[in-house]
Amino acid sequence: MSSTTIRYFAGAAEAAGTDEEQLDGATVGEVLAAARRAHGDRLSEVLERCSVLHAGRYVDDDSTPVTAGATIDVLPPFAGG
Repeated sequence: MSSTTIRYFAGAAEAAGTDEEQLDGATVGEVLAAARRAHGDRLSEVLERCSVLHAGRYVDDDSTPVTAGATIDVLPPFAGG
């Protein structure tokens, strides 16, 4: 299992206390679980409302395998227009 870059944006970055980090996991769900363990309840609450992209594509299945060199992006809902 290799490390995956996870990037946090807006409120997710604030909750994680960082914009980017390396976490281990074979699936998107495992990487997000590692993020929850690392950053606690505040990030867990934010993740419930976030969209997750893997290699630039929307992911709605936590069992999606993480591909080597791919990045996971965590995007909170954005308001405005």
